[in-house]
Amino acid sequence: MMGNNFMKSLDLKCPIIQAPMAGGITTPVLVSEVSNQGALGMIGAGYLKPDQLRVQINQVKALTNANFGVNLFVPEHFELNEDQVAKSKQLIDNYELLLNHKMKEPDLPTKEIEKQTYEELLKIVIEERVAACSFTFGIPTKKTIENLKQNGIMTIGTATTVPEAIAIERAGMDAVVVQGSEAGGHRGNFLVDSPNSMIGLIALIPQVTDQVSIPVIAAGGIMDGRGLSAALCLGADAVQMGTAFLTCKESGANPVHKQAVLQAKSEDIVSTKAFSGKEARGIENRFMKEMHVHENKLPPFPVQNALTQNLRKAATQQKDADFMSLWSGQSPTLAREETVERLVRRVVNEANLILNK
Repeated sequence: MMGNNFMKSLDLKCPIIQAPMAGGITTPVLVSEVSNQGALGMIGAGYLKPDQLRVQINQVKALTNANFGVNLFVPEHFELNEDQVAKSKQLIDNYELLLNHKMKEPDLPTKEIEKQTYEELLKIVIEERVAACSFTFGIPTKKTIENLKQNGIMTIGTATTVPEAIAIERAGMDAVVVQGSEAGGHRGNFLVDSPNSMIGLIALIPQVTDQVSIPVIAAGGIMDGRGLSAALCLGADAVQMGTAFLTCKESGANPVHKQAVLQAKSEDIVSTKAFSGKEARGIENRFMKEMHVHENKLPPFPVQNALTQNLRKAATQQKDADFMSLWSGQSPTLAREETVERLVRRVVNEANLILNK
């Protein structure tokens, strides 16, 4: 497969980035193995504490000499509405008896704590000189972008619309991930609300590439060489794949989550705010169905995410898929249980066969 400037800048052998799935999926073993195969492994640091991130970075460094990256959540403006919190707690408490688990009082986030943690994570990324730092839910400050660049770190933004991609380029970032509506997990929108960010990837790629000059990375529903070759033909420089890596043997995803994806059909995948207060795509389960009518009254991210944390942990311990956040893109039937090496080689070989025709 022919290289491009984006691949050369990160010394990649193939135009594939492993999506930075926060919450324990992107283990050092997964990230390092992706990078060892010539793709770009990414640590999903959105929920990590600073000391945890440093440990993970050093663990990845011990397992690979290849480049890898870190993803951070840009802190969002949010208000702590006591009435919303109380109502959400009441709803969540209803599931306590079902799991026979006494929930401890959750630690609610504050804007000050979120900002401080973000700044500390940034400091570690710079100190450890990782190859790339991507951002979700917004754009970092120009000072942050300049600081990262001065330390030789590539900056990558996440956009769900053309205006968001343009804003990322104007801010001075090096590349942009365009997230189609097919993508699993949280939406990366920041200029518009989630309903207005639901643009399919096939429609989004060419519109973005016509408007920006920085490298474009396509994300959303890409699981094999057909998706990779299509994205490249539409003008993308690389693809970002999440669900495909989630079911790999090296992934840190819970076995219940992996099996749920492997057994899911495309019609099982829906979008919800129930678990975190932010629109996210995953396999529909009891919690998502029953909370759907309350979604517009729930606290925003990251407050709702903190409120459901104990419930999700209890469900994980009890292997109860009805109350776990089973994130997945819209192509679960293409997921396979295989090693990272086999996945990367298969996708590249499939794409080469198509592109060489």
